[in-house]
Amino acid sequence: MFRLSEYMQQLVEPTPVRSRITGAPVKPVVIWNLTRRCNLKCRHCYTVSADVDFPGELTHAQAMGTLEDLGRFKIPALILSGGEPLDRTDLFEISERARKLVRMLALSTNGTKVHGENADRVAEIGFDYVGISIDGIGSTNDWFRGVEGAYVSALRGVRECKARGIKVGLRFTLTERNQECLPDLLRLCDDEGVDKFYLSHLVYAGRGDKHRGEDAVHTRSRWAMDLLLDRAFEGANGGKKLDIVTGNNDADAVYFLNWVRNRFGEEKAEHIRKHLVAWGGNSSGLGVANIDTLGNVHPDTYWSDYTIGSVKTGLFSDLWTGSDPMLAQLRTRPRPLKGRCGACAFQNVCGGNTRIRALQVTGDPWAEDPACYMRDAEVGINGADHERLIVTPFRGKSHDPVHRFN
Repeated sequence: MFRLSEYMQQLVEPTPVRSRITGAPVKPVVIWNLTRRCNLKCRHCYTVSADVDFPGELTHAQAMGTLEDLGRFKIPALILSGGEPLDRTDLFEISERARKLVRMLALSTNGTKVHGENADRVAEIGFDYVGISIDGIGSTNDWFRGVEGAYVSALRGVRECKARGIKVGLRFTLTERNQECLPDLLRLCDDEGVDKFYLSHLVYAGRGDKHRGEDAVHTRSRWAMDLLLDRAFEGANGGKKLDIVTGNNDADAVYFLNWVRNRFGEEKAEHIRKHLVAWGGNSSGLGVANIDTLGNVHPDTYWSDYTIGSVKTGLFSDLWTGSDPMLAQLRTRPRPLKGRCGACAFQNVCGGNTRIRALQVTGDPWAEDPACYMRDAEVGINGADHERLIVTPFRGKSHDPVHRFN
């Protein structure tokens, strides 16, 4: 996750660069998909959820035991997600215990059920943040989410959270079919007093893999970033505050760095660069982890085809600090990147971007990320020697880390 507003603030109120943590594995933010059940049918759903009961999901006892381990391990943050987490009958019991065990507790929801008594319970438990997914205005959102009236219901969820003093954000996945809604969504945030706006670039996982043809072309990604940069700069300079973050395309940080250099010169850019290097870009397998609905642990929410182990048979803390070969490679700096990513001069800023996208397209997680929208000259690449990769989807099923990942 690239915290655009946080780094934009460095232009106005610069602070010392923090030291990058090395050595022992970083305690990760854990995104926990509690259930695949969901009342919507989103076209880009990475868990391929539906409004049915799925077998094999963690029992209440297994979930509570996992929660105790996460607390002992002292993870910095826990995000409860789905499917639709409110479709899990023991969500509030899990949440009440989680509130006592972790410093930061968030809820990732489609918003259509954060109404009335449910909204009261979310407020009583004390979630630090509720992220509500909206993928366009009105009928555009409803088309993406597969249910008529989903937009109105989600917007009601936003308003009920705000009425109870809950910090709330909108989560938007950018594609070619909804990019024109971005300006209106930013205005909606201002009109509704939304605290945070999260733009997610499409990841080729679940139904998102099936619909990769709708991924925003590079020019649209740049256009979207220009809009966000203008809004974040306005907020940092006395305008209405809106915490803007982006996810699943760490090239956003490089684009921002070039934006700073072009407008404010080398001194400001060097200060920003040092902060971005300390951040380090893509954090899959390092600063972020995923527990899926079956209890399987993955390097992030989109790596469903690679499993580190299961909390049904072991502790998350042991799995995360063990000797898994993929985690070891993901934690290597610099990573063993190839193609344009391997030749890029900003690997220490973006960390090689989103590896699962390279894996889904080529079968090799270290190939270049096809969604990087930076031009060769902007990242120090000789374009004649590194033509942009053109590939067909990889459909293999082997997950042997030696065979596939080296």
